[in-house]
Amino acid sequence: MKKILLLIGFLALFSPLKVLAASNTVDDQANLLSPEERNELSKQADAINQKIKGEVFILTTNTNTEDPETFADNQLRDRIGNNHNGALLLLDMNQRKIHLSTSGNMIDYITDKRLDKLLDDVEAAMRDGDYYQASRNFLFNAQEFVDDGVPGGSYRIDEKTGKVTYYKSITPIEFAIGFVIAAVAAIAFFVSVRLRYQLKTGTYRYPYRQNAQLDLTERQDQLVNSFVTTRRIPKPSNNGGGGGGGSTTHSSGGGTFGGGGRSF
Repeated sequence: MKKILLLIGFLALFSPLKVLAASNTVDDQANLLSPEERNELSKQADAINQKIKGEVFILTTNTNTEDPETFADNQLRDRIGNNHNGALLLLDMNQRKIHLSTSGNMIDYITDKRLDKLLDDVEAAMRDGDYYQASRNFLFNAQEFVDDGVPGGSYRIDEKTGKVTYYKSITPIEFAIGFVIAAVAAIAFFVSVRLRYQLKTGTYRYPYRQNAQLDLTERQDQLVNSFVTTRRIPKPSNNGGGGGGGSTTHSSGGGTFGGGGRSF
């Protein structure tokens, strides 16, 4: 009897942990998903969280009246803080809006071009009323983008100032080639110097007094005029093309966020 009670107590303790994990990933305030669906989505999110060393979330609501972008950014900030790795998909049933807010490395993984594909998939499922599939499409696309890595030539562009910041990552092949070239150059320099300055005995003294020469001259520089030229870099279009594309960002509450939204 005591063993049975211990087993029941263990199961009672274990079950809430799973529910808490699911509710942390999926905050279904609009009651669009079943408990089983929330658990499945939470498991799907865990694989992404491990790779990005951050967290992704899904939030549904039918009471929000704020601007979806501001609301999603604030919700993501409240969960992970400013500029940490993560993403939050907002399904706003009250305003019939979808909005994805990204932060940290998820801004670089989900470029504007990739964002369009993700929102296309989510929007299609939302219009069909399949909210579980819409959530799965978000996580599936996010997983695919993270697995593919940050595209080459990727950059961030601030939507307000037009400032462009390029993302540069060193691939293993580039690292290996750079290491070999640096090693060969260092060895060649060492051998060259050793051969040029190698002496037969240790009694040699460099005649620095005879060979030294010092010339001092006076020079004055005057600044006449200076000019500063600024220009606004236009936001690139999302009409395809080569390269990794960019991620449009904006500032909110002291943090930098990416993402975008749609109506459904």
